[in-house]
Amino acid sequence: MKLNKIKDILSSVKAKLFMTLSSTILLIILFLIVVNNFALEKFYLYKKQNTLKTVYESINNYYKTPGQDNDIQTELEKLSIKNNFDILIKDNNGINLYTTNKNFSTVIGSINDILDRINTSGGKELESNDNYTIKKQRDIKNGLTYMMLSGKMENGYFLYIRIPLNSIQDSVSISNNFLLMMAGFTILIASIMVTIVSKKFTEPILELNNIAKKMSNLDFSQKYQVTNARDEINNLGRSINTMSDKLERTIKQLRSSNIELERDIEEKSKIDEMRKTFISDVSHELKTPIALIQGYSEGLLENVNSDEESRKFYAEVILDETNKMDKLVKQLLELMKLEYGKREFNNKEFNILELEKEVIRKTQVMIDEKQAEIKFDNIGDIQVFADDFYIEQVLTNYLTNAIKNVKEIDGEKYIRISNEINKEKNKVCIKVFNTGDKISEENLNRIWNRFYKADESRHREDGGTGIGLAFVKAIMGNYDNKYGVRNLENGVEFYFELDVRQVGQS
Repeated sequence: MKLNKIKDILSSVKAKLFMTLSSTILLIILFLIVVNNFALEKFYLYKKQNTLKTVYESINNYYKTPGQDNDIQTELEKLSIKNNFDILIKDNNGINLYTTNKNFSTVIGSINDILDRINTSGGKELESNDNYTIKKQRDIKNGLTYMMLSGKMENGYFLYIRIPLNSIQDSVSISNNFLLMMAGFTILIASIMVTIVSKKFTEPILELNNIAKKMSNLDFSQKYQVTNARDEINNLGRSINTMSDKLERTIKQLRSSNIELERDIEEKSKIDEMRKTFISDVSHELKTPIALIQGYSEGLLENVNSDEESRKFYAEVILDETNKMDKLVKQLLELMKLEYGKREFNNKEFNILELEKEVIRKTQVMIDEKQAEIKFDNIGDIQVFADDFYIEQVLTNYLTNAIKNVKEIDGEKYIRISNEINKEKNKVCIKVFNTGDKISEENLNRIWNRFYKADESRHREDGGTGIGLAFVKAIMGNYDNKYGVRNLENGVEFYFELDVRQVGQS
């Protein structure tokens, strides 16, 4: 439904703002998560490596100062607590001198075991010089990964410093989870902001939507309250009010025409059926001007300039649509009278070939514009018995349809009108052929239905209403003669039959 599409467009105003803010926030969060996963650990190792070197230099310098041996344990514990390090100092004989663990005797053995395992388990060397080596190693026993500095100080003592690295993975995970939580919270705040900001913008559009909904139900009582603001929405409101007034007058005319038509129909069953058909057809075509509202709304939502030329264009479109509706209503009235047998035919004898020539003459300009050749089989005088006015409509519909669809096929582009006599049935078959695309099998029967358009864009562009072939069907139905369409090798041929009274020589 058109109105459902309008609702979708209206709701998308908030949705677009929300999606823009949310997408930006999510992109930033995703960027930070990617940085965390691929860069944070490297940065963390770099910082820890520098910290190890700084602690090494601090302890080395500490031993340079005379009389500091008694305070070395306290200093090591401070450094360990501050940096979460394990520190071990051995003398040049390999005797453990200091460690940061309180359970001294137990830790000495433990640390020695650790050192033995580290020395035999390899690891990734991060930095090495004459004083120390820094490696990233995995403790086989406890499964933890450490950064280890093994070095020799200037006084000959051996210094071992290590720090566990497993915590960096937990830190990255915690950081990512926090970022995702913040993303959800930020999006929630953004949705609240979008609701507040967009409310003032969407209120007039929602009002226009309600007016359009009532118009689709043929209720023109509500009007848009035009303000002094010189913006696109206000201009659209004026255009809708203008369209509403014109449609209201048109509907009143339609209702009057419907009442007048009812008086002409004597059988109640046909009256009811005609009313339903008429209202259905009119309502069908009234969807088109309503659909224009959607188009203008979409344009305004995309910030189309509302200059004087645009407003004039809106008015011209509205007037043009109103004229088309007036023409359509009159044609529908005539079509229904034909379909329900309420139109009297003025049947008489006339020369069908002369009528064909006259129709060709009237459409010659259109034929020339399409640069098509017209072929006419003049087989002599053929007197038929019918209403020449309505038969001219049949011929005109067939010929204009052929002109619109004629195309060049195998180097030929032409329209042919021919007449075939069936003496046994005393009938003449009038054929109108054009080179061009064939009609699909599924559409061969549908094209006679009112408003059926195999090409949805054709009729509005060329001024058609989609009921030309329905007229042919109604007229030929009153004569109980054959009519139809068939695909030929290089084009399409429409035909109909008439009763023959006399055939003469040309």
